[in-house]
Amino acid sequence: VQLQASGGGLVQAGGSLSVSCAASGRTFSNYVMAWFRQAPGKEREFVAVISRGGGSTFYADSVKGRFTISRNNAKNTAYLQMSSLKPEDTAVYYCAADFGYVLRYTVESYDYWGQGTQVTVSS
Repeated sequence: VQLQASGGGLVQAGGSLSVSCAASGRTFSNYVMAWFRQAPGKEREFVAVISRGGGSTFYADSVKGRFTISRNNAKNTAYLQMSSLKPEDTAVYYCAADFGYVLRYTVESYDYWGQGTQVTVSS
């Protein structure tokens, strides 16, 4: 499956932003989808994950209550809605896909990655 992330940009602290991940090449609903992020000089970290059908989600503690992951299998797209953004949310955001059923949160668990989209939160 090929993944294309989009929608990043510059936003002030406290603001909101949504990023999208369009999938192609395989049956999208066969993949668990996740978002990760990587800030300059830091390792890539887990943000959120959603099950194949969208009924189950899991979030990193740092974003819980502020970010919402969702998906539209008819449109082959996953989303990450971010609100109450903080400067420490600044990073390149990557979507990832896993051909499985378990909601995983490690980088090594995902075989397919999008190219990343920059999110910058100004203070």
